[in-house]
Amino acid sequence: MSHHKPFGWLLWLALASPLVGTGQSAQAPAANVTASAKQRFASLQQALSAGGQLNGSQGPRSVNWIDNGRAFSYLDGQSTIKTFTPQTGQETVVFDASGLTFPGTTQKFVYQSFQWSKDSKNILFQTNFRPVYRRSGISDYYSYSVADKSLKLVAKDAQTAELAPDGSKIGYERGGNLFVFDFAGGKETQLTNDAAPAFYNGRFGWAYEEEFGLAQAWEWSPDSKFIAFWQSDERQVPIYKMTDYKGFNEKYDSLPYPRVGDTNPSVRIGVIEISNGKKQWMNVDLQDGYIPRIYWTNVEGQVALIHLNRKQNHLRLFMANGRTGEARPIMEEKAKTWIDVFDFFAGINHLMYFPAGVNEFYWVSDRDGYAHLYRYDYTGKLLNAVTSGAWEVTYVHHIDAKNRKVYYTSTEVSPLERQLYVIDIDGKNKRRLTNTPGRHTVNVAPATADSKGNGVYYIDRYSNTTTPTQVELWDTKGKKIKTLEANSRVTDFVAKNAIATKELVNFTTSDGQRIDISILKPADFDPNSKKYPVLVDIYGGPGAQSVYNDFSTSAWHQYLTQQGYVVVSVNNRGSGGYGRDFEKVVYEQLGKYESLDFAETAKYLAKQPWVDGNRMAIRGHSYGGYMSSYTMLTHPGVFKVSLVGAPVTDWRLYDSIYTERYMGLMPENEAKYKASAVTTYAKNLAGKMFVAHSTMDENVHVRNTFQLMNALEDEGKDADLRIYPPGAHGVAYNGASYVLLHQQYTDYLAQHLK
Repeated sequence: MSHHKPFGWLLWLALASPLVGTGQSAQAPAANVTASAKQRFASLQQALSAGGQLNGSQGPRSVNWIDNGRAFSYLDGQSTIKTFTPQTGQETVVFDASGLTFPGTTQKFVYQSFQWSKDSKNILFQTNFRPVYRRSGISDYYSYSVADKSLKLVAKDAQTAELAPDGSKIGYERGGNLFVFDFAGGKETQLTNDAAPAFYNGRFGWAYEEEFGLAQAWEWSPDSKFIAFWQSDERQVPIYKMTDYKGFNEKYDSLPYPRVGDTNPSVRIGVIEISNGKKQWMNVDLQDGYIPRIYWTNVEGQVALIHLNRKQNHLRLFMANGRTGEARPIMEEKAKTWIDVFDFFAGINHLMYFPAGVNEFYWVSDRDGYAHLYRYDYTGKLLNAVTSGAWEVTYVHHIDAKNRKVYYTSTEVSPLERQLYVIDIDGKNKRRLTNTPGRHTVNVAPATADSKGNGVYYIDRYSNTTTPTQVELWDTKGKKIKTLEANSRVTDFVAKNAIATKELVNFTTSDGQRIDISILKPADFDPNSKKYPVLVDIYGGPGAQSVYNDFSTSAWHQYLTQQGYVVVSVNNRGSGGYGRDFEKVVYEQLGKYESLDFAETAKYLAKQPWVDGNRMAIRGHSYGGYMSSYTMLTHPGVFKVSLVGAPVTDWRLYDSIYTERYMGLMPENEAKYKASAVTTYAKNLAGKMFVAHSTMDENVHVRNTFQLMNALEDEGKDADLRIYPPGAHGVAYNGASYVLLHQQYTDYLAQHLK
């Protein structure tokens, strides 16, 4: 449950609105300017266009480690791919699309993304991308030979494609069937042939893709001999239809969408041996549950399958023979709440790892209260806990099996920070690699160190409250090799403009829970003679985290501070990074503790001499929209205004995989579902509420908003509604509508809060 702002909108904003002031560019050296003399945004549109100047550059784009981790490639400009070798400092152009056209045409060659073959001899380009769902789309794929510089079309209208590890073939899914293209013979071979509407091989439907986090529903084996794949059957899943109401005759888009209690997609796992085309189904009974992950192991033809029951609180791991289909369970885990297999908000697709070269696997589990890494053999025997402590492992970046090292990110310093560590697989010799305070996002080379520990590199992107994004190349012995991006332009921009610095604060709730919050204070902040209105801008969903020790980059938040608002974010109960009990206290009672923490935040702020406790607003989108409306109605009188975007208002209307993970099953939990519904408390509205939604939202359906409006009207309660028909889950659908939506939010605050 999240939403994206397409890059094109931000580019439109940047072009539409230049910087205000003296005409001096943001790149000019910063002057020593007093706070009152600093430039301010002349309009909301001009502020939103400054988002890029606050974010700055993220350094090298589309980084791919190649040559066994001894070098990396990246995009330079719009069309050039370069490689950089850390050991020598050598930079080489390996691909330049300037002057290159699509084969057989005069059309300029452009591409969306690329991937390397394992031997670094070929590049696979994704072109002509046409989006389907959040992560997926249909594309044409071209292969480029680095040696002879030849470019050729290898897969047209494919939803996913990937080079075989040995570089000899490309596999792809098209129209619900799987294919391979052999480079040596120049021949396409179809591997499956039974696709039908809502019945796919190697492709997920909306629910699996959205709620289990993967777009590609098939995997090459490490030796390129097999492909394992999901076969998905959605023919019994209810169909959801939606329209943007354009024209005189409604045209409806539709997709299979299982709500709580509905028939779910049925899946099974097949394995195809490429040499003979033989297909074998793995003998794992679905039992109205899920198979959210498959992994190839170190044993030829052996695939590991994760099975979850429908409540997602019972995990079983199977080892399956790809040739015979025989599957045996080797490990299981039961929980009182839910079990995670990935982390959506951290961008972590996998919590289980099968390194090459050893018959072992690793699993990140919160079984002991905090997420830690555990090591097993292929019989399912626990060998040891690799990490332990009152902190969380958040990302396993690389397992160097030969040298028995694990590189991981954790919250050991603070839940507000992410730092990189290396540790022996037996849990000894832990060493911290990143030392600057802040939130580090690292990309570790999948390399094997030499006998002296040399040869493992990582790219470190980090920021903190006072430092914009820094991008640096390091080796794991502690040497910084190169600064890839310092974002001096951001530093200059902040020095010349009235940009608020994030402050990190904590307080204790009335029931004894410590809560971390961040605060942005108004320009020309005067704590002695002024009282300011407050906007608490939240998300709040399970596993999400809103407050970090990182640089504040929200242009809208900065605009609001210049208009005299205090802007606050909250790590409420339910947030990730604080351990199992803090996060999973929300199980089967969504809304209860999150809303309590938002209300307690408001009460804490109201005690500050510089806050006007009678002028407080709460705003959120998606799960945040659920929370901004639920908090407004279950804690009436705390907030004067609620801004609500694309909200779930009754969890019985949302998809089964996500909702049943956190709320359990119907009808046994019907009373709990009712208690978590916004509509249940419509009679309590005591302030002003603004709601925005799209009729083309395939994620959180507009029925949620309409049912909330109906419930409010039944109680004689007034709320303001804005419908953006063409928009998807983000509501706004282009640059103009994005500015309009935020202008409506801003005007609503000004009208009812100032």
